[in-house]
Amino acid sequence: MTDVSMLKENLNKINERLRRAAVKRGVSPEEITLVAVTKTVPAEAINAAHQLGINNFGENRVQEALSKIDFLPGDIHLHFIGHLQSNKVRHVVPVFDLIHSLDSIKLAGVIQKEGEKRDRKVNVLLQVNIGDEKSKFGFKREEVEDALVELATYRNLKVLGLMTVAPFLPDPEEVRPYFRLLYQLFKSIKIPGIEMKYLSMGMSNDFEVAVEEGANMVRLGTALFGDRLKK
Repeated sequence: MTDVSMLKENLNKINERLRRAAVKRGVSPEEITLVAVTKTVPAEAINAAHQLGINNFGENRVQEALSKIDFLPGDIHLHFIGHLQSNKVRHVVPVFDLIHSLDSIKLAGVIQKEGEKRDRKVNVLLQVNIGDEKSKFGFKREEVEDALVELATYRNLKVLGLMTVAPFLPDPEEVRPYFRLLYQLFKSIKIPGIEMKYLSMGMSNDFEVAVEEGANMVRLGTALFGDRLKK
C-alpha cells in the first residue's frame, strides 16, 4: 500500500530544495525537470506520484519497465536511465520518450537502425563518464565532441543533451567539480544537428549541487519514494 502522505511530504521537500538550488543558480525552478526514478517501485506508487503532479519517470531495467507499462497513465513521459544492452533496444525504442544512456557509437548504430525500421527519430542523451571511472559506462570527456560530430549524421537519432552518473562521494561538495566540468562541456558544444537542451545530472544524494552547477534535469528515487526495495 502506497503511503501517499509520505510521498506528498517528500515531494514538497524536494520541490523546496530544488527551488533553493535554482534560485542560487539564478534560474527559475520551472526550468528544472524532475525525473522520478522508479526502479523496484510498483505501478501503484507511480500512479500516486503522477496524481501529485509528476509526469516524468525513469526506469533502469527494461523488463521491469515493460511489466508496469500497462498499469500506468498514458500521458506520462518515460525515460530509460540504465545501461542499455543492444539486444534490448527494440523493446526500449517504442516505449521510452528519452534514452539517457547512449554510451557508445556501437549502441548508437543499433538505435539508429531501430529508429529507421520504425520510421521515427529516437531522442537520446550522450552519457559522459565525467569521473573517468572504470566501473561506469559512457564516453570520456575528450571523446564527446568527435562522437557528437558522428552522431549528427544519424538521421533517426536525435541527441538532446548530456547525462552523467557522477562519482558517489559522501560529501556532495566533493562532486561539484565534476558537475561543473560537464556543464562547461555542455555549454561549449556547437555542432549542427546536435541540440544541447538537457543536462541530466544529480541524484538523491547530490541533486542540489548538480542544479547549482547547471543541471536542468535531475533523477531522484530514494528522496521521493524512500529506501529502495531489494529485488
